[in-house]
Amino acid sequence: MSITATEIVLPGTVEPEGLLTTHRELAAPKPGQALIEVEATGVSFAEQQMRRGKYYDQPAFPFVPGYDLVGTVAEVGSPAEAGLVGKRVAALTKVGGWASHVLLNSADLIEVPAELPADAAETFVVNGITAWQMLHRYAKVRAGQTILVHGANGGVGSTLVQLALAAGVKVIGTASARNADQVTALGATPVDYRGDVVAQVRALAPNGVDAVFDHVGGPGIVDSFNLLAPGGTLMAYGTASTKDDTGNSRLPVLKLFARLMLWNVLPNKRSAHFYNIWTGQRRATAFRRKLTTDLTAVFALAAKGDLRPQIAARFPLTQAAEALTLAESRTVTGKVVLLPAR
Repeated sequence: MSITATEIVLPGTVEPEGLLTTHRELAAPKPGQALIEVEATGVSFAEQQMRRGKYYDQPAFPFVPGYDLVGTVAEVGSPAEAGLVGKRVAALTKVGGWASHVLLNSADLIEVPAELPADAAETFVVNGITAWQMLHRYAKVRAGQTILVHGANGGVGSTLVQLALAAGVKVIGTASARNADQVTALGATPVDYRGDVVAQVRALAPNGVDAVFDHVGGPGIVDSFNLLAPGGTLMAYGTASTKDDTGNSRLPVLKLFARLMLWNVLPNKRSAHFYNIWTGQRRATAFRRKLTTDLTAVFALAAKGDLRPQIAARFPLTQAAEALTLAESRTVTGKVVLLPAR
């Protein structure tokens, strides 16, 4: 059967109110595909960059944004996959998630535990994969260590804090003064990013921290690296400080790459990495296996209550402009969620 999907389209470099609500007929799924009725999607930092034309490898305008989603399988294209119908699943999409219905490859779907509501599960898809892989596949944190998380009240930041604490790691988290209480409630020690961050962190960890997670980039990345203890790891995963800069959108990332590479060849007993969730995508089978393993581990912790979903606000899909505006205000803790069924 065919179905009419409601989609939010990003037509170009516009303010949030420039988003368009459109309707498009989707064909029935082909073999290997599944039709997903989207229950929850969300606003990530990627969409904030995309509307400025600043995301590193975004598609040409116009397109439907939406980095990830959670939904129910409504129909499949192959009788062999009939068992998927009716199951709640999550998917990492990069684009296309801001819609009521989406056609996806069945192999890209990851089952969501029945205990997790769709909006809660949504907060852990891109954020959970990112946080889990940086902590456990790259930095390899261990119980008893101390880490610094920049933007600890954000979507990825709040997930990093909780996953680290679940692993027995002490967390220092930067945030604005107005969000300090939320960072404390998560279990981290707050640091005001508008103050002297280096001095504040040194007072809490005189010998340095074992890992720093930095989505800001820019000149402050030097302070992040210098705060590492011997053997420490810097995980850079964005260049938020340059989101409003004009010019080539790839240049800040390339400059950051070059700096990290230089640090890695110097005899400083510390390491630096740039995290990209899509690394290894060309080896599709291994890539999907890794995503499934890591997100399943995150979902298991959330289902047990060891991770608490940080939902900043919920909006109907058709109010994506308001949702994006709120996410960009930097006044909330967690992730802004869009609910197509509302």
